[in-house]
Amino acid sequence: MSLLDDLRGAIGAGHVLTGEDCAAWSRDWTGQYSWTPLCVARPADTGEVSAVLRLAHAARCPVVPVSGMTGLTGGASAEGAVMLSLDRMTAIREIRAPARLAVVEAGVVLEQLHAAAAEQGLAFPMTFGAKGSARIGGMLATNAGGSNVLRHGNTRDLVLGVEAVLADGRVVDLMSELHKNNAGYDLRHLLIGSEGTLGVITAAVLKLVPRPRAHATAMVATATLTEALALLNRLQDMTGGAVEAFEYMPGAYMRRYATLHPEVQLPLGQDHAVNLLVELGATAPRDATPDETGAVPIVSYLEEVLADLLEEGAVQDAVVAQTDAQRRAFWALRESAAEVTLSRKPVLLNDVAVPVDRVGAFLERAEAAIRAVDPGAESTAVSHLGDGNIHFGVWPSEAGIARKEALTEAVEDVVSEMRGSFSAEHGIGLSKLGSMARRKDPVALEMMRAVKSALDPRDILNPGKLVP
Repeated sequence: MSLLDDLRGAIGAGHVLTGEDCAAWSRDWTGQYSWTPLCVARPADTGEVSAVLRLAHAARCPVVPVSGMTGLTGGASAEGAVMLSLDRMTAIREIRAPARLAVVEAGVVLEQLHAAAAEQGLAFPMTFGAKGSARIGGMLATNAGGSNVLRHGNTRDLVLGVEAVLADGRVVDLMSELHKNNAGYDLRHLLIGSEGTLGVITAAVLKLVPRPRAHATAMVATATLTEALALLNRLQDMTGGAVEAFEYMPGAYMRRYATLHPEVQLPLGQDHAVNLLVELGATAPRDATPDETGAVPIVSYLEEVLADLLEEGAVQDAVVAQTDAQRRAFWALRESAAEVTLSRKPVLLNDVAVPVDRVGAFLERAEAAIRAVDPGAESTAVSHLGDGNIHFGVWPSEAGIARKEALTEAVEDVVSEMRGSFSAEHGIGLSKLGSMARRKDPVALEMMRAVKSALDPRDILNPGKLVP
């Protein structure tokens, strides 16, 4: 009670929630994890974040930073802990169009930043299905990926600087606006992806890019993933790297989506093995300005390329979006991946990465591996095909439910043999601690533990996560 009273004194009684007021912060989005926090503290600024951490550090009380609650690995689980929500820190402090950067607080919702940048003719080129609720702090803490990584990189690649509060309340100012800075260790990158175990990111300097003046978006079917990769490379070569998204949905995924949404007519009516969402972004006026017939050059170009490939037999079918509504409908298919995957439970979520030319081989071998453990198991998959990230869900049979860990290890074996990663973009949290213990290089784990001990010797920051 003394800590609660101290917290109320530091940030205001109305911003320290307890009991039933914590309900919205007491379970994860998947429903797999639930907990009862000591309280939810909602500071208004970096100074108040510092005060909360100083008090918790003195009391040796665990603190779990929380963002938009859209995580999939239990990273916000906080039994008996102070949950530190930055949802009041929502200022977009500055957008400097000439420098193409934004200075934002950690509680800014991704979609809000998209809108603010668009007003300046710019874009923050990170997007994914949870953009309407995910916050910048959580994205940085997990080094979020998404659909535009192919062209613009992960969250880490879009950050120039950060501000963070350490476990004992000290504030570290790394808010660089520089593209080149070799002044010692890059502590910014140490904090990004640390899942709140090394410090609480409170603000960031983010890179912006020119907003595409037009998009060309299509649903395309190919016979194999080999042909799909050839299509990607051809489009990249012929457009100078203008491919922003290249998303793969297998036939089984489309059938499951159709079952969940019988009211939706799929763009490609036939049952295809390989369904691709392809999007090009045009920033040059010559590619985006409609001609005298009203045709947009980048759209016409994609239509021409796909027509040639259809004639060659390299593509089985294709539909190019003609309106924004049609484009949104295409994206709705892909951004329903979480709904499709979680439509059956229990489900094992595997977020893996392999070399881009081995995605097909991974899917074949992973399917065989899970069937060897549980003959009745089924799988579902989608992939950011352009960067080799595969979301491979496993629905165990009733007999296989007790063999969850064995199923996970079977998938890991395939990933390891391909020199891939068992965690591509969702983070480690709680659910992948076993994978870290089994698969992470032992020396690397020793280094991680040493860093954690140096920055958080009392182990109060998101304890029990990320590092086994």
